[in-house]
Amino acid sequence: MSKLNFVVIVAAVAFSGLASAQSSDPRGACKADYDKFCAGIAPGGGRVVACLSEKHDQLSATCKTALDNRKKK
Repeated sequence: MSKLNFVVIVAAVAFSGLASAQSSDPRGACKADYDKFCAGIAPGGGRVVACLSEKHDQLSATCKTALDNRKKK
């Protein structure tokens, strides 16, 4: 395998992993919702998750999924 092919494959795998990690990680998936609904809330002690949970019906689908997955763990 040539070096270029190897680099392309590694980059594709890295970017696909990043996209799936963002959708399951509330910090990445909920950034826009945090900025919109909970910007004044200081992180720590579960305060941001509590704020976002209170706004659950108004959150983006990606953020809802990330929060719901977090609760299952």
